[in-house]
Amino acid sequence: MTFSICVHETYEGDDGEEHDRFGVAVTTRLPAVGTLCPFVSENAAVATQSLVNVDLGERGVEYIDDGLAVEDALQSLLNADDGQSDRQLHGVDADGSFAFSGDDCRGWYGHTSGDGYTVAGNLLTGESVVTETAAAYEAGRETDAPLIERLIDALGAGQGEGGDKREDLPVQSAAVCVATTEDTDSYYDDLRVDASESPISDLRETYRLAKQGERDALAKYADETGDGEVEHGNETEDGNETNADENAAGAGDGGTDAGGNGE
Repeated sequence: MTFSICVHETYEGDDGEEHDRFGVAVTTRLPAVGTLCPFVSENAAVATQSLVNVDLGERGVEYIDDGLAVEDALQSLLNADDGQSDRQLHGVDADGSFAFSGDDCRGWYGHTSGDGYTVAGNLLTGESVVTETAAAYEAGRETDAPLIERLIDALGAGQGEGGDKREDLPVQSAAVCVATTEDTDSYYDDLRVDASESPISDLRETYRLAKQGERDALAKYADETGDGEVEHGNETEDGNETNADENAAGAGDGGTDAGGNGE
């Protein structure tokens, strides 16, 4: 019912130091996939799907944050899950990857992995959805485009192969989230489209508008305070008060709960 990609990359930050970044992107033919499936921290990226068990994602990232390897963290959670045959679970940490598709997932289903990434999907039009998602990510890795942009493009490649096969369900959703060990404060590292008939193109537009909103906010408060410091709250770091409603560029409505339905 879903396909997703989890990635890990290293890069040189603005401070000249080497950093890790992790990202997850996912789409499905049900609303609000971003509330259930993608989980990310500065140590891991995990996606839980098929008949979703949210605990696998939440606790998987927690276990990795506590020092477990991704293989050990996710396999131990599956071992304790009575419904593991219905699960699809995959993810990466800084040193490895893990991917699992239970025997009772509905076809087409499967997964693949490469250097620093995993891709998995179920209820797809075919294997090419997964392989083209992976190929698009690998190709994009050779460019200077931001990770979040490349993850959206990877989803687009999979969707171009047919994506989720349930064409009788027009309301879809998509989400992308990125975390890094670098000290950053971005307006657009966790974005969702909760209900749309064109979720990936809408996610791409949401990303564009979020970047524009951040630029506009930085310019506005640079003019007003002379330092350009902007946060999502009521104050800048140097104590200058700002309006939270004006500062919340594109915060939008909260997500809806998909009610535990499978993704």
